[in-house]
Amino acid sequence: MASDFNALKYLDKPMVLIYLLLVVFGCLNIYSASITPDQISIFDISCRSGMQIVWIVFSVVVAIVILFFDDNFFNQFAFLLYGGMLFLLIATIFLSRDINGSRSWLSFGAFSIQPAEFAKFVTALALAKYVGRQNFKMQTLRDYAISIAIVLLPMLIIILQKETGTALVFASFIILLYREGMSGLVPLLAFLAVFLFVITVKLSDNLFFGLAGIPAGLCYALIIVYLVQIIFLIHFRRDNFNALILAGVLLFVILLSVLLNIFFTPVNIVYVLLVLNILSVIYMLVVSFMRWRRTYWLVAVFVLFSTGYSFSAGYIFDSILQPHQQKRIKVVLGMVDDPKGVGYNTRQAAIAIGSGRLFGKGYLNGTQTRLKYVPEQHTDFIFCTVGEEWGFLGSLFLISLYSLLMWRIIVMAERAESHFARAYAYGVLGFFAFHFVVNIGMVIGIMPVIGIPLPFISYGGSSFLGFTFMLAVLLKIDTKREERLKGNIDTFRL
Repeated sequence: MASDFNALKYLDKPMVLIYLLLVVFGCLNIYSASITPDQISIFDISCRSGMQIVWIVFSVVVAIVILFFDDNFFNQFAFLLYGGMLFLLIATIFLSRDINGSRSWLSFGAFSIQPAEFAKFVTALALAKYVGRQNFKMQTLRDYAISIAIVLLPMLIIILQKETGTALVFASFIILLYREGMSGLVPLLAFLAVFLFVITVKLSDNLFFGLAGIPAGLCYALIIVYLVQIIFLIHFRRDNFNALILAGVLLFVILLSVLLNIFFTPVNIVYVLLVLNILSVIYMLVVSFMRWRRTYWLVAVFVLFSTGYSFSAGYIFDSILQPHQQKRIKVVLGMVDDPKGVGYNTRQAAIAIGSGRLFGKGYLNGTQTRLKYVPEQHTDFIFCTVGEEWGFLGSLFLISLYSLLMWRIIVMAERAESHFARAYAYGVLGFFAFHFVVNIGMVIGIMPVIGIPLPFISYGGSSFLGFTFMLAVLLKIDTKREERLKGNIDTFRL
């Protein structure tokens, strides 16, 4: 029965249709965003739209070839592919030439590829293979550590290539790990880390209760850490007694410190809150020892690390992030207004999208697009062209396509017959969701500009090929299920 199986026949048809619609729509918008007076047609390979079509044809051919691979190829060779990709990423640092401060591109004559784009797909395979083992348990420290290490290794190498935006995409693996058993507390703690960073940076120049020399951002961050500690006690231990004690102490200390600063002598409330958090750590350790409960010890560790992280947020922002990254974050947070500098792209993007209104200005009629007001509009800011020329309805159509794509991936993941297939599908889902949300978010100005493309819409061969790889492998794995279903039906008929 296996010999009768035709991979193309049992492809998930809705997924293929969505893919083709995105490809066609993307190609049309790349042509509009990059057209020049000398360009003959959309198929002119000397121009960006023509080159994109070349990559599309090549990617589709590769996808078809993948569909005829052995069913277990990607599972069996996942770790080997992962090791080879790590080697290639390291080699790229030394073999590539510097392009805008980044060493992440390998050139082959007229063509250039970015191995980091393929590292996403290969890392998804390796992580899916590891978590798909029969004895895998996300609750053990060993499996936690190895799973995170599989993600961090390529991520750190890509950071060394000066491709911070691409490296951040690997954070989307949290969706895969959560589906395979990671505690929901981990994503919440990740969100809390981002929130503490934003609070500390955003309010760094504000004063706590107007008191001179006391930064509001750091004070609020320390208070938030302390309050989360109380929430943990109530939620995980139902320990209302100790939670009430900690809340009372916090309120008393803040009121006393503010009153001392106003009426008596200056007191640095930052250090007061630091001491208070450290004392709460000691208190949690004592309670943990007396009651022999690990929860209190874990709460103590959380407060200790979160307090240290809050103090280091300012250093991370000032000393680790590049000046242009700092400016982008400040623009998004509303700390500075730089319409002619870092904020130029975002402002022009907002003008372009807003000018499209409900129905758009019409294909090839976008003034912002044709006059090239938005830099990189054919790549990272391609959504501007969609908004200006196709309007709100066109933008809604594109967003709907991505929503259907991600919904279809979830369907394929949940009907998968193996843990490997399910985990890989959720890895693919994470990548598409991250690119979709962050790219559109940075174009409309609610997220920092980190330079990641919109899948199948933005210009770029490596990106297009990488995303096509992901879907082709997912479709191939899914056809294995269809083959079994066909075999079961044929057996039943016999």
